Amino acid sequence: MAANKTFRIAVLPGDGIGPEVIEPTVTVLQKVAGRRGGFSLLFETLPAGAAHYAATGQALPESTLTAAKAADAILLGAMGDPAIRYPDGTEIAPQLELRFKLGLYAGVRPVRAVPGVPVPLADVRAKALDFVLIRESTEGLFASYGKGTVENDRVARETLVITRATSERLFDFAFQLARQRKQQGKPGVVTCVDKANVFSAFAFFRKIFDERAALYPEIASRHAYVDATALDMVRRPWEFDVLVTENMFGDILSDLGAGLIGGMGMAPSADAGDEHAVFQPCHGSAPDIAGTGKANPTATFLSGAMMLEWLAIRHDTPACAEAAKLLRRAVDCAFAPGTLVTAEFGGKAGTDDVAAVLAAI
Repeated sequence: MAANKTFRIAVLPGDGIGPEVIEPTVTVLQKVAGRRGGFSLLFETLPAGAAHYAATGQALPESTLTAAKAADAILLGAMGDPAIRYPDGTEIAPQLELRFKLGLYAGVRPVRAVPGVPVPLADVRAKALDFVLIRESTEGLFASYGKGTVENDRVARETLVITRATSERLFDFAFQLARQRKQQGKPGVVTCVDKANVFSAFAFFRKIFDERAALYPEIASRHAYVDATALDMVRRPWEFDVLVTENMFGDILSDLGAGLIGGMGMAPSADAGDEHAVFQPCHGSAPDIAGTGKANPTATFLSGAMMLEWLAIRHDTPACAEAAKLLRRAVDCAFAPGTLVTAEFGGKAGTDDVAAVLAAI
């Protein structure tokens, strides 16, 4: 019998509700690993975030970055606090620094409706939404992070950057994901979302997309402008499979996607590169509800499932993929009609209630 693989997971709980959603997620991940067998998870909690910055002057200590680089995966709660900012007025955002420093160019934002969770669209097809938005996470308008200028209190400048090298890797990631999804019965279609009719940078982005699409003839490729995509995400989101776009466009559209499936508490995410990956809920630190027990940890649980899937592929460990399926099925069962109703949907189930149901898997 093959020996179990042990994966080291760097845990950055962060700020606000971050620690509150991370703690039960670690517990559930340990339980699902033990139940499935074939691997184990070793967690190391590391400091970072706005509160740490306020106490020490460091938002992402070098020791934390070093440990995160050495880990097999990184699990992050939530970072930032509107009341704690850098001298230039911007919020503390170590999660962005991780993307840049670890080369996490592919932001993966699944838009999957969980059975039993209320969705805003009346069409019955909205209850079975299952598509993925891939957001480039290191370039685009975010290339100006920490570099913007304000001239004489009259003109502010930020620069959008799109490079061939990163775009090629991003598009390959998107087509390879679409290929995996097609093998699971999904459509196998990648849509490039841009503004190529106005900006030369996006015309370049689209040109590279078409070049990479030619290398994946079994996967259909399409184009869409970002404004039309926002419209269609409301009118007919069930027609999408894999969407790929620039950083800022993806930042905005991913929140719209979260709204389609019930809100940020149901929206997981990953930021992946060639060597490293960070897994975290799409929501922020929500300091207004921190400590109240109302935070919905489901997005963090589902981010944990994404982490298990990534470990399965990267380390050829099918047991991790099976554990991810077990965890995702447990989430679906937890929210089946007549079971959990969390605060954002008018119910009374809080963090502990959701965690208790999931811990019973």
